[in-house]
Amino acid sequence: MLIGYARVSTGEQDTAAQVAALKAAGCELIFREKASGGRWDRPELHKLLSQLRKGDVLVVWKLDRLSRSLRDVLTIMERVQESKAGFRSLTEAVDTTTPAGRMMMQMVGAFAEFERAMLKERTKAGLDAARKEGRIGGRPSKLKPQQQQEIVKLVKRGKKTAADAARLFGVHPATVSRLLQRT
Repeated sequence: MLIGYARVSTGEQDTAAQVAALKAAGCELIFREKASGGRWDRPELHKLLSQLRKGDVLVVWKLDRLSRSLRDVLTIMERVQESKAGFRSLTEAVDTTTPAGRMMMQMVGAFAEFERAMLKERTKAGLDAARKEGRIGGRPSKLKPQQQQEIVKLVKRGKKTAADAARLFGVHPATVSRLLQRT
């Protein structure tokens, strides 16, 4: 039996294109999941792996839909092999029912992990460059600089507690605590 696995990383994304490709490839059963490929705790993937039987073939649209980590891909491939099942990736044309396919899967998995590492490196470099230019990522501060100064002054002079200042300015006490730690 051909068993498909379709995964997207976020709730805003949709598995429809992957599911259509898996159905066109002849998958009789398709597991769908919305979870990061970097995480191991994916219930649908584990349910699929537990249902694999001898002669079944796990089919994915693209190898990175299975996992973003080479170690995880290899662990999944071991589970597939223990079940005496096969693996097929439609996009990379990897089919582990053949020796050449097994070798290609290992090479493609290494490239997928390399691509992920490069993406992380580029993202970090971009964030570092932005910080050097004075730009700080993340959520905008709930308090204007003048409000921050006022809170620090009130708390340091003992006129208000941090919790009182938080209520006064309509923010969470943790916001005030972080502000006081920075000053």
